[in-house]
Amino acid sequence: MTDTNTTNLPLHGITVLSLEQAVAAPFCTRQLAEQGARVIKVERRDGGDFARAYDRRAAGLSSHFVWANRSKQSLSLNLKSEQGQAILQRLLADADVLVHNLAPGAAGRMGLSFAALHRRYPGLIVCEISGYGRGGPYGNKKAYDLMIQSESGFLSVTGSAGPDGMAKAGCSVADISAAMFAVNSILSALLLRARTGEGVHIDVSMLECMVEWMGYPLYYSYEGAPPPPRSGASHATIYPYGPFPVGDGRTVMLGLQNEREWQVFCDAVLERAELLQDPRYADNASRSANRASLGALICELFSAMTLEQVIRRLDAAGIANAAVNTMSQVWQHPQLAARERWQKVTTPAGELAALKAPGLSFAEAVGPVPAAGEHSAQILAGLGFDDEAIAGLKQDGVI
Repeated sequence: MTDTNTTNLPLHGITVLSLEQAVAAPFCTRQLAEQGARVIKVERRDGGDFARAYDRRAAGLSSHFVWANRSKQSLSLNLKSEQGQAILQRLLADADVLVHNLAPGAAGRMGLSFAALHRRYPGLIVCEISGYGRGGPYGNKKAYDLMIQSESGFLSVTGSAGPDGMAKAGCSVADISAAMFAVNSILSALLLRARTGEGVHIDVSMLECMVEWMGYPLYYSYEGAPPPPRSGASHATIYPYGPFPVGDGRTVMLGLQNEREWQVFCDAVLERAELLQDPRYADNASRSANRASLGALICELFSAMTLEQVIRRLDAAGIANAAVNTMSQVWQHPQLAARERWQKVTTPAGELAALKAPGLSFAEAVGPVPAAGEHSAQILAGLGFDDEAIAGLKQDGVI
């Protein structure tokens, strides 16, 4: 959180302590920080969060880290030392929320189980993010985003047809899903604590978060029915709904949801009203079954048009459509520019552009991306350590 006046923010006065790494927990706590909470990110002394070293694509910094870690304070702390553990306990005494995505069993070994913490700090909310949740045969199994995409069935319905057609999502969907369910649960727990005075344990399973997102394909294949087939970027069961090449080498994405739109599409876009009488395309199930022939008709028309011409015709007909943009084109997206959704954030490599948090966003709560351990001295001074004591902790390898 920035140092400006944030007393009007919803989470002003809330302190979040996070033992976090990678994506899921850091993305969760960034949301809390940008609603006004003070987030103290505890990092290892030898390099900090390992996501700092994923790549150097963001002006020399890690793309994942820059995205998920702005607006926080960073404290480097050796949690294997007695002094480090003592400092952690002092921080916990003043914290409202503890978030962690430590390896299975690590929290318990450090005395950070909810049962142990609740005895000492009954008002503390503890949010634990793990691959599979506590207990069960997978409770101690290590998990990363791709593993959860696999276990949740996401890969079974994503990609192109054929035995080698599976494709992972191009971003960390399992991590993001867990992060946002964790945020929602923490906000609910804060409301509950306001009534009861008691903190609660939040057990977020990445598997369960992704399986919740898989609701449509799960119910589509209910009681052993065939699942939706992999269909690339097209919809598996609705057609036409997906990508179509156009004459200038670009690709348009379009989608029809009902028979009214199909009629308009034939009349005003394809200008082939006779298709409405073709039994191959009489309803969505028929169109989906005959997508090869219908797709060929659509591609033939679009091949003589530019992307701009196709989109103009689709917009005039009220048919949902989109350009298939590259990352470079997203940076320059006119809608994001018109809504002033970009801002500058300070990082150890200088200022970088950053997207404002969607929805209820507060510019005054968006702060810099911290260097590893950047706020160690400041945080310890707040706990009562003087300069000499802080220097001693550095010399002893505690911070």
